[in-house]
Amino acid sequence: MHPILLSLLLGSTAAAANVFGGTIIVQKHWDRSYLRYFVALGAGFMLATAVIEIIPESLELRGRSAALLVLIGYLIIHFFEHTVTPHFHFGEETHHDQFVAAHKGLSVLLGLTIHTFFDGIAIASGFIISNRLGWVIFVAIFLHKIPEGFTVASVMLASGRSRRIAWGASVLLGGATFAGVLTMALLKHHVGIGLPLSGGVTIYVAASDLMPEVNREPGGKMAMVVLLGVAVFFVLDRLAQ
Repeated sequence: MHPILLSLLLGSTAAAANVFGGTIIVQKHWDRSYLRYFVALGAGFMLATAVIEIIPESLELRGRSAALLVLIGYLIIHFFEHTVTPHFHFGEETHHDQFVAAHKGLSVLLGLTIHTFFDGIAIASGFIISNRLGWVIFVAIFLHKIPEGFTVASVMLASGRSRRIAWGASVLLGGATFAGVLTMALLKHHVGIGLPLSGGVTIYVAASDLMPEVNREPGGKMAMVVLLGVAVFFVLDRLAQ
């Protein structure tokens, strides 16, 4: 299959995972405890993907200038999450008091939409470089897509929005993911920019968003799940060679 078509197909799959995560939260009866393991697994896998795959590939494409683009990608998300909106995971459960105002729910949605757009950029950039890199990046992103949809829906509910609007927010995240894939597909000659930018975003999401949530859990169980995520990366990476 052509790399662009494959990236569009898998981008749609990742987008659907956002929607699925939102669907979980709007149901009356659901159990979210297992999502913590998804977050930990995704953190390890994403961090390994960025450091072992995306950054070295970016340096080959653009040389030292790729390092600046990685930093810019990291700072873009940092800027929006800490100036436009704080970004929380499991908002309804642990940060209910932070989302009593409706505008705060909308600002969180904005921040998440920006970083899901770069998720799509990363998927398409990977497949433009090689199928192997594309698959590795897709798995890394897919692992946190369900918790991502879960997060935005829970935050919207906690800010007083209806279940229908909360579910629609997860659909918007899915749309942003696909828009990122489509943008990179149309601008494939600029993959040397898109890949390192998405690498910086991936590092931020893994290290600054997901890992703090993992560290909230007492004991070493979550740390082991993070290491499992890294191990899964190396297994898949070896199988792809």
